[in-house]
Amino acid sequence: MSRKHSEEHAETRVSAGESQTGRTDALEASGMPGNRKGPGGHKGAVEPKSGRGSGGPRARGAGGRHGGLRMPAEKAKDFKGTLKRLVKYLKPRTLALVTVFVFAALSTVFAIISPKVMGKATTKLFEGLMLKARGVPGAGIDFAYIGRILLILSGLYVASAVFSFIQHFIMAGVAQSTVYEMRKEIEAKLNRLPLKVFDGRTHGEIMSRVINDVDNVSSTLQQSLTQIITAVVTLVGVLVMMLSISPLLTLVTLVTLPLTAVVTGFVAKRSQGYFVGQQRVLGELNGHVEEMYTGHKIVKAFGYEDVSIGQFNRINEELYEHGWKAQFMSGLFQPLIGFINNIGYVIVAVAGGFLALKQAVEIGDIQAFINYSRRFTQPIRQTASIANVIQSTVASAERVFEILDEPEEMPDPVDAVTAFEPLEGEVRFQNVRFGYDEDNVLMEDLSICAKPGRTIAIVGPTGAGKTTLVNLLMRFYEVDDGRITIDGFNIRDFRRGDLRRMFGMVLQDVWLFNGTIRENIAYGREDATEEEIIKAAQAARADHFIRTLPDGYDTLLGEDAANLSQGQKQLLTIARAILADPPMMILDEATSNVDTRTEIQVQKAMETLMKGRTSFVIAHRLSTIRDADLILVMDKGRIVEQGTHSGLLAQDGFYAELYYSQFTGRNSVAAG
Repeated sequence: MSRKHSEEHAETRVSAGESQTGRTDALEASGMPGNRKGPGGHKGAVEPKSGRGSGGPRARGAGGRHGGLRMPAEKAKDFKGTLKRLVKYLKPRTLALVTVFVFAALSTVFAIISPKVMGKATTKLFEGLMLKARGVPGAGIDFAYIGRILLILSGLYVASAVFSFIQHFIMAGVAQSTVYEMRKEIEAKLNRLPLKVFDGRTHGEIMSRVINDVDNVSSTLQQSLTQIITAVVTLVGVLVMMLSISPLLTLVTLVTLPLTAVVTGFVAKRSQGYFVGQQRVLGELNGHVEEMYTGHKIVKAFGYEDVSIGQFNRINEELYEHGWKAQFMSGLFQPLIGFINNIGYVIVAVAGGFLALKQAVEIGDIQAFINYSRRFTQPIRQTASIANVIQSTVASAERVFEILDEPEEMPDPVDAVTAFEPLEGEVRFQNVRFGYDEDNVLMEDLSICAKPGRTIAIVGPTGAGKTTLVNLLMRFYEVDDGRITIDGFNIRDFRRGDLRRMFGMVLQDVWLFNGTIRENIAYGREDATEEEIIKAAQAARADHFIRTLPDGYDTLLGEDAANLSQGQKQLLTIARAILADPPMMILDEATSNVDTRTEIQVQKAMETLMKGRTSFVIAHRLSTIRDADLILVMDKGRIVEQGTHSGLLAQDGFYAELYYSQFTGRNSVAAG
């Protein structure tokens, strides 16, 4: 697991241009490789695969509406602690938040007053009609009074809209500036995290926390906070207005509230259980479809189409059962609440009519009261819905804070050794001890000396520690004991960026981002000229095939560079490393995924790349390292043999067994 992720991580460091590109190893290891065009160049970086990894709150449907109810939200482990920590991000924007609160309250107050004012016009209109019906001389409708009321209403509506616009404008700035700071903090944190943090999490999970969870926080800050303010002010304001009109009618209206709570609890309790099952089965269905799509050729090759379809039908049937029950139960909510509201409306209308006949309440106030009674339950339902969103948001924030709380890698020394010229490239491992965890020591008392300008090949069975050696050299991991030196300087005395610029890397798993061939090669050195890019491609034996493409160096590479062969991709990574022009090279299984003919081309390109440089070559095909100046044979984290190709064959030991097993079929020591 660790080596696999390390290789994926190291691939993004094909060249030595780390600080020049502004992308760091930790960020690239999280599955978000940078490029010269920005993060948008990597397709699919935003959404993790459904049913894989942890998924974000959006993937789980925490915010989806179904018939007026929301699906159950993920709960935070420490709700209060996380909420307090999240509020700290808002403290620098206290003044803006107070302004938002005031403007939201004013907007809501003006909207609440409007029905009462409109009731005055209704009362005046009713009185005029009644006087006229009784034949009172000179009686009629006072249109001037009604006109003034309409002007006042227009002013209230405009003021409410203006205050609402201003508070949303300010809140948008508060939300975006808050998550902007949060994203910057996460980015900086990822830069300081050791690689083992990324080894323990899937790429999709890291991306979900950085993208989806922060997005969830942003949406809540921008929408839910103002909704909470509006809901509270509306609830209080409507209650006050109802009491000012008639305490008796207010009491009648409140009678329906317990019934509303009972219905809400009844529907929510049953529907959310179905929603949980629906999301679980949906994840299973997504995972099945993803696997069958990814391995489509294998499924067809082994004749498993019917089995695959049968599994899909079974999961789909289960999803149908959960889905229709969830939708049906959730769909009951609106009709039932509407029924209760209508009951309240009838009660208020009858009681209000009775009070109006006794002239205890004006007819316009009855109209206003009915309007208020309709509005009264809305903020209650809205608050319940927002509570679910906040729960989901705090859970998202908690997941982000878990990343921010991860122990950081050892900081660079304050008095770091500055880059020096010329760099000879002598590398020494002195009594190195290392294990990926404390209870599993991989290397013990390992010592190696790589002379300047020499090619050192590292061979051995799977799990012997070959890639681990490279990870330690690049300080992707820190040694537990001993030290590693370059030209006599401990690598811990260098800044990581300076150290990694000393190396270029070409690995088995090619990484090319979504951009032009020119941009992919230039990733090795940001300030490279067109002439230097072409010369690097020529040295890597890549210029010819590039020019045969329709757009040459401007050819756009699609996702995973699927429009190029494996060998062509590898040549581009070699060109990238040549352009970086590092004093030392690391080549990890650079030819293992190409055919024999392409391997010859890649091998020639690598010879050009390694010329005059201290080079570390990890290889399974032992025929490719015959000319190495020194071959280190590793097994279980130890150097068991070392020497030249001919010398090691003459010893007829571990290396000889490995070598001949690839050609004569002799039993490999590695197999044991």
